[in-house]
Amino acid sequence: MYFHLLSLGRIPYAEGLEVQRRVVAARKAGQIADTLLLLEHPPVLTLGRNSRRENILASDELLQVKGVELHEVNRGGDVTYHGPGQLVGYPIVDLRGDLPGKKGPHLGPVDFVRLLEEVLIRTCGEFRVLAQRIKGRTGVWTLANGAMEEKKIAALGVHVSQGVTSHGFALNVSTDLRDFAWIVPCGITDRTVTSLELESDVSPAPTLNDALNATARNFGKVFERQMLWTDSVDQLLAQAEEAVL
Repeated sequence: MYFHLLSLGRIPYAEGLEVQRRVVAARKAGQIADTLLLLEHPPVLTLGRNSRRENILASDELLQVKGVELHEVNRGGDVTYHGPGQLVGYPIVDLRGDLPGKKGPHLGPVDFVRLLEEVLIRTCGEFRVLAQRIKGRTGVWTLANGAMEEKKIAALGVHVSQGVTSHGFALNVSTDLRDFAWIVPCGITDRTVTSLELESDVSPAPTLNDALNATARNFGKVFERQMLWTDSVDQLLAQAEEAVL
């Protein structure tokens, strides 16, 4: 059993949605195996199914001046921010497959999110950043330290259609955290956000590529799959078409 693994670099959010659409369609048709897309976006705000417009604090005029796009999407969760220095992962997974912890005909979406959180907790650990789950608050958080409260280091939100997932997670690596001032991240007002760069004491500081490789490695461990690199989406889907023929 294996995952296709694609690193797409920095691409516009709309392009990321289109890539997901194509890969999800191929996965639903059984033409490809489960696939993990790892990438980065230019500055963009996305509103999930549970979002409230008032959680966007910046004016439309400011967002336009900053060149920040706004997208309403079908993932779970509230408003979130994507931008340079943030590792975004879109796992396209058939929850009816052979997955850790599956007890019935399919793995539940909440159990799937718990697996994604485990991947990111282990990834943070590789850079000596202790991370955790917090009950009732989806995502990955640093540990409280004395007077310092826990901070959110990764956000998660998924969508499931016909048993196949899309959207996924965003891990702050070297993100400019000032950009989060444009929103109330995930609708949470009593905690702040942080990044691997700020929390890690390793030298040199972890880069986006470091985090990408660690995430891919831990994804394979948690999901108990081999990770197979693929050069491009076109190559992946061409292989799928050849398999059908």
